[in-house]
Amino acid sequence: MDELPPAFWQGVEEFNQGQYYACHDTLEALWMEATDPPKSLYQGFLQVSVACYHLGNKNWQGAVILLGEGIGRLQSYEPEFAGLDIETFVDVSANLLECLQKHGPAQVAIFSQLVLPAHQQSESASQDVSLMNRLTLLPKITTVE
Repeated sequence: MDELPPAFWQGVEEFNQGQYYACHDTLEALWMEATDPPKSLYQGFLQVSVACYHLGNKNWQGAVILLGEGIGRLQSYEPEFAGLDIETFVDVSANLLECLQKHGPAQVAIFSQLVLPAHQQSESASQDVSLMNRLTLLPKITTVE
């Protein structure tokens, strides 16, 4: 399968713009109707999207669980699938998961600021975010160059 439907690319755009709930809805509709491949690809991206949504709501456990599950599903598509750079997405997602696990639930508020629009971040949290940006990046869905 080399070609993904237009709705998938809509989900990619939503994910990359930080519209994680909308991305979830878009990809879930595809996932429910699909077979492998790409069913587990859709589910992997969907789970990472929901993990980012949980992170924005300071739900450390939900973020950690869904990041792990999403990464696990996407790894079988590495290094690339249908022109998507799966390897980089998995690496960045795994780095975020590792940072969340290392810092634990008590630090989730710092990480939650990564997924909030700048106008919703507190001033002190913005300083913490600049520190976190040096440690981790949010994953983005990209194509292979």
